[in-house]
Amino acid sequence: MEIKVELAGNQKVVGHFRGYHVVTDQPAKDGGGSEAPAPFELFLASLATCAGFFVQSFCQARGISTEGIEIVQTSKRDEKTHMVTDIQIKIQLPASFPEKYRASVVAAANGCTVKKHLLNPPKLEVIT
Repeated sequence: MEIKVELAGNQKVVGHFRGYHVVTDQPAKDGGGSEAPAPFELFLASLATCAGFFVQSFCQARGISTEGIEIVQTSKRDEKTHMVTDIQIKIQLPASFPEKYRASVVAAANGCTVKKHLLNPPKLEVIT
């Protein structure tokens, strides 16, 4: 997949791919306009929404209602390095969710492609 990046001024950067335009900005405290998510926030959101996709697909394949299911991702950063040290994705299931599928829905979320890439990262090279 190819993503073309537009340097849009101030702290805004736009990624163009497949007809989409993904706008990023930095928070006002970091010199941006807070007009869009920061790139790292999109990275974290991709992990949470990927897990959501896998949970939703799991339920749809079994005819289980997704009503009442909430997925909440939290992360913790190291104060010195500012690197994320812990990420937790909590799947909150309603009481009506079938007991026999509770462990399986967690396994489905663990199948997230974004997570798999974090666990086995690709080679990353920046060139001119």
